[in-house]
Amino acid sequence: MSTTVRGPGPRAGGRGPAPGVPWRELAARHGALVVLLLVVAVAGVSLEGFLALGNLNRIAVSASFLAIIALGMTFVIITGGIDLSVGTVFALGGVLAAWASQYGGLALMAVPLAVCGLIGLLNGVLIARARLAPFITTLATMLGAWGLMLSVSEEGNTTYLVPDGLALSALVHGKLFGVLGYPFLLVVGAFVAGGLVLRRTTVGQHVYAVGGNERTAALMGVPVARTRIAVYTFSGLCAGTAGALNAVWLGSGVTIFGIGTELQAISAVVIGGTLLTGGYGFVGSTLVGVLLLGVIQNVINAVGSLTSAFQEVVSGLFLIIVVLVQRHLSRGRDPG
Repeated sequence: MSTTVRGPGPRAGGRGPAPGVPWRELAARHGALVVLLLVVAVAGVSLEGFLALGNLNRIAVSASFLAIIALGMTFVIITGGIDLSVGTVFALGGVLAAWASQYGGLALMAVPLAVCGLIGLLNGVLIARARLAPFITTLATMLGAWGLMLSVSEEGNTTYLVPDGLALSALVHGKLFGVLGYPFLLVVGAFVAGGLVLRRTTVGQHVYAVGGNERTAALMGVPVARTRIAVYTFSGLCAGTAGALNAVWLGSGVTIFGIGTELQAISAVVIGGTLLTGGYGFVGSTLVGVLLLGVIQNVINAVGSLTSAFQEVVSGLFLIIVVLVQRHLSRGRDPG
C-alpha cells in the first residue's frame, strides 16, 4: 500500500479549500503578512528611525532565536501536538552552551544539542509509544529540564561566561555587508529547508497526515509513532540550538531566559495561521508571526510611554483574534 499522502491541505486526506471561497485559504495563509506590512507601514510613518537599517536589523536578529524555536513548534503543532518544554529547554541549552564553551566552540554546540535533543526524543517516545498526553508529557519534561538547569548552574548562583575569540561568536555577531545579521540569515535558511521538507518530501506528507487524522494515516501506512517521535526530537534540537546561539549572543548562559518563551513560540505559530487542531500550517507563515511579535515589541519600546507588559497584552489580543478567525475560516473548509 502506498504511503503517499496528498497535502498539505487544511486537513490530511486531501481536503483542500472549500470550492468557490479561495479567499479563506489566502486569509489563513497570508493574513499575518498583511498585518505585519500594515504595522510596519504605520510605524514607519509614525516613529522616527523605525525604518532605519540598524533598527530593522535589531528586530530581525532579536527575533531569530524565537524563530528557531517556533520552527520546531510548527512541526509539532501540525501533527496536532504541543510542546510546553521548549522555553525551559531553550534556557537549559544556553546554560549548557556557556558551561561547555570552556572546552571550545564544538563542545558549545554539541553538548546542548545532545541534551536538548534527548529531551525532545523522550517527549516523542512518551507521547507516541506510551500514549501520554502531549500537554502532561511536555509539562513534566519542562520541570525536569528546569531542575537540570538549576543543577548545572548551582541553583542559579553561577553564571557561565562564553569566552571571546570563538569562531561562533564572530558568526553570531557578524553582519552580511555590514547590514543584516548572520543569525537572521541562518533562520531564513532553516525556514527554507523546513518548508521544503514539509511541502516536497514524504516526511512532510506524513507530518500533515498525522495531524489531519491519525487513524486514517495509520491505515494508509504512515509511520505515526515514528513521525511523532521525529517532530518532538526536532523541536528539542531547535530549542537547544536557539539556546546555544542566544548564549553566544549574550556572552553568558542566563537561567531566567526562556521563561514564557514556549508561549511566545506557540503564539507565533498560531498567528502565522497554523491550526492548533493539526493538519494545516506553513513554516513561512510562522516566521511572519515571529516578526510580527518582534515588530510589536519594538514599537512599544520606541513609544516609551508603554510598559513592556503591554506587549504581552497586545500579543494575547492578536492570538485571540487569530484563533477566532481560524475557527470561522475552518467552518468553510471542513464539511460537517
